[in-house]
Amino acid sequence: MTTITCNLIKLSVGTETVAGLVDWQISQRHKYADSLPRHVTRMWPKRGAEILDGGSIYWVIKGQILARQRVLRLDEVIGGDGIRRCAIVMEQTLHKTEITPRRAFQGWRYLPVADSPKDLTKARQLETPLPEPLIAALAEIGVP
Repeated sequence: MTTITCNLIKLSVGTETVAGLVDWQISQRHKYADSLPRHVTRMWPKRGAEILDGGSIYWVIKGQILARQRVLRLDEVIGGDGIRRCAIVMEQTLHKTEITPRRAFQGWRYLPVADSPKDLTKARQLETPLPEPLIAALAEIGVP
């Protein structure tokens, strides 16, 4: 059976920038023997095989998709309350993406590859960032 790659999308609650997300993930590394970042969630993705076939988790920060991390594996975690949870284990590298507006939602959602923003080119990553209000206005009219 052939799998079709699928991505996840998740709000990065409490972070203001991609750098803030990186800092938070670094602060959590000491908790895990492999030092890889994780997002622990109650719901286990039913489409796990599709996610593990090259999928990523796309991060929404302040109403915009700004970055992604490739998903490496899904680990079972049993909380102190005895409830089974899923740890979405990701690569350490965050890849900045084209800025894409996204409304708030709870939990995570599936994000088809066709609807996933492209990674920024190396040249675009080195550009001086535009002011956030201008970035938001451009993204709103479809300019990545």
